[in-house]
Amino acid sequence: MSKKRILIVDDDTYSRESIAAQLDEQYEVDQAENGDQGLAKLEESDFDVILSDIRMPGMSGLDFLERVTVTRPEARVLMITAFGEIGNAVDAMRKGAYDYLIKGEVKGEELIVRIERALENQELRRENTRLKSELGKRFSFGNMVGKTKVMEELFEMVESVAQSRSTVLINGESGTGKELVARAVHYNSPRANKPFIKLNCAALPQDLIESELFGHEKGAFTGAVKQVKGRFELADGGTLLLDEISEIEPPLQAKLLRVLQEREFERIGSGTTIKVDVRIVATTNRNLRDEIEKGNFREDLFYRLNVIPVQMPDLRERKSDVVHLAEFFLERYNQENDKSISGFSEKAMEVLMSYDWPGNVRELENYIERAVVICKEPQVTESHLPLEILTGEPRTASSGGGITVGTTVREMEKQLILKTLESCDGNRTNAADTLGISSRTLRNKLHEYGMSGIFKKGGNGIAETEAETADEE
Repeated sequence: MSKKRILIVDDDTYSRESIAAQLDEQYEVDQAENGDQGLAKLEESDFDVILSDIRMPGMSGLDFLERVTVTRPEARVLMITAFGEIGNAVDAMRKGAYDYLIKGEVKGEELIVRIERALENQELRRENTRLKSELGKRFSFGNMVGKTKVMEELFEMVESVAQSRSTVLINGESGTGKELVARAVHYNSPRANKPFIKLNCAALPQDLIESELFGHEKGAFTGAVKQVKGRFELADGGTLLLDEISEIEPPLQAKLLRVLQEREFERIGSGTTIKVDVRIVATTNRNLRDEIEKGNFREDLFYRLNVIPVQMPDLRERKSDVVHLAEFFLERYNQENDKSISGFSEKAMEVLMSYDWPGNVRELENYIERAVVICKEPQVTESHLPLEILTGEPRTASSGGGITVGTTVREMEKQLILKTLESCDGNRTNAADTLGISSRTLRNKLHEYGMSGIFKKGGNGIAETEAETADEE
């Protein structure tokens, strides 16, 4: 591993060489007698940490610092100052210096510790920059999957919307990707380097939503033991996502309307008005016009939010995108699980394409992740897909193990066989025993229902034993 590079800029030869001697063993050290020499060396190569005296003839240390913060913003600068000039050092830190050293007092192990802290800070900054870059890539429009006409039109619209300051209202069923679009709007906008703050309005009681939005002062209510900033303050300069905004009740809607109109608010328990610059992106899975008719949503707030409406298509409206989405999620979860599954069998893809996807993209992603985790074969097959996809009947919270009136005996038998096989991890002998039939009868039933390939190898990758196969024959 290459050594970190240190540049010492000081007109005092003794001081400069003394510091260099203490650092030579651990770092690659270079020296400059003045600011001009220091800038020349910075043009020739990069340095991780720069130590600069504040008082130098010609270009002062503060002037040198100002030039460095522009030309080499990633470098950490430590200013060297005499004991009586600490005020100058503090001023230097306001102008971008990372730290300061008192000449002659900071040396040996303490000098190394201060430089290592500067290097750690530099690494954190680099990691932060890398993560922001990754976020930008992850939520870029090029990374949003969809080749259907409806999605191409959506991408074009949202890309143009991102450049504006206007409020956006995203409507669509759960799982269609509303939050992904909201993040794409933010990370492709001039606010990309500012905060993106989210509040899930459906996850909190109304009194807590108010506190989360506007913050509160110490003692404002029982349990308010300290001052807390709200989401509006935290999002200042950036974007605030109000997820499922239809869950906010009318009294709180009035307060939210004021912020949208005036760009100001007060924390709970405070009379001090706070100004904010926040772009609002709201999402909902309800028809807000219907909610207005029912008296559940303020019409004036709706018009404030609905400046730029975005309608998310359901996955069943863009079935041909299922292939692209499945491949995209397969690649993602291959990487996360250190696997190299090559793709989907023809039958598995037929099953994915024929399913109605009531849970939309989120449901598809969950099932592909599950398939990747349990798959021990070169491809994902139908045996790696869950029961509800194979039967074409999604589970609901109310379905449980009950039987819906109107279900045919044939369909009941089919569901029972599939559920039993799933509970037996695909072991046909155990499933047949549980059902009270022979393995041959079970095999014939699977053939009758067109499910011969299902659980040929167990849903968890458990292959049938030779004894099971022999028993069938």
